[in-house]
Amino acid sequence: MTDTYSVLLSQLVKEFHLDIVYASTDFASIRITVEDMARPGLQLAGYFDHYEPMRLQVMGNVEMSYVTKLASWERSAIYDRLFSYKFPALIIARGITPHPEMLTMAKKHNVTILSTTEPTSTIVSTIITYLKAALAPRITRHGVLAEVYGEGILLTGDSGIGKSEAAVELLKRGHRLIADDAVEIRKVSTNSLVGTAPELIRNYIELRGIGIINVAKLFGMGAIKLENEINLVVDIVAWNKNQAYDRLGLDEQYTEILGVKIPKYTIPITPGRNLAVILEVAAMNNRQKKMGYNAAQEFTDQMNRHFEEHTGRNP
Repeated sequence: MTDTYSVLLSQLVKEFHLDIVYASTDFASIRITVEDMARPGLQLAGYFDHYEPMRLQVMGNVEMSYVTKLASWERSAIYDRLFSYKFPALIIARGITPHPEMLTMAKKHNVTILSTTEPTSTIVSTIITYLKAALAPRITRHGVLAEVYGEGILLTGDSGIGKSEAAVELLKRGHRLIADDAVEIRKVSTNSLVGTAPELIRNYIELRGIGIINVAKLFGMGAIKLENEINLVVDIVAWNKNQAYDRLGLDEQYTEILGVKIPKYTIPITPGRNLAVILEVAAMNNRQKKMGYNAAQEFTDQMNRHFEEHTGRNP
């Protein structure tokens, strides 16, 4: 199940070191729910069709210099109408001093005004990037996420199948853990997923028979990573002699998470099978496929050429 997320305006102020020029009475409870920002250019000229008041508003040198050239009563009228839409906050870039009429109307309509010395384009791009990550659609899945040779591998399977044990073996071989047991997955673009661990269980692994271990303290800080893109899903299943498993790898499997298709392998395990080595090979093979090389396809083509060359020949 996906959730709708928001970001407190106060958190944004702290994150980007914004100065508070005027704080509305509900400042502590204001939440940002959309990732886009707006520069009210046409609105300052009186055009409010298709205006989106849910967005943070930003005024830079262009907007402020335009309003400065107007008469005081015109500024009052413009700001009165603009602030009446009760957007989350107005950010003034480049450290420009707000007009007295702006402060008057902000107080009248109870709208927060913030300030920064950053250039307008810089503050807009950095805040949008931050909000895209913070407000991204997300879901929590049971599994283990590890980085293997730069590939983010999400291990799934029944509880007790050996996912955490495989993660520990990968750690011993120099790879890194992102999350154990629960993986928070965010859709950061149309075809990209990023996984991380819930803060409460971050850096911990549960091993049946041993208990909870702290990966950072046991294996070192180099054995953990805060987040990673999910490049491959590996579903671990118990070996079933009556089940037919893919031997060549020509029929590529995919799983869909938050509308994004991710390559998937189903790996059957039996006692004594070295799962960590298999996962390393899976990671390298997935990287090769992304770079345009497919060993299964090459092998199949080679076999087809062989049979074509020998068709009709006597044994």
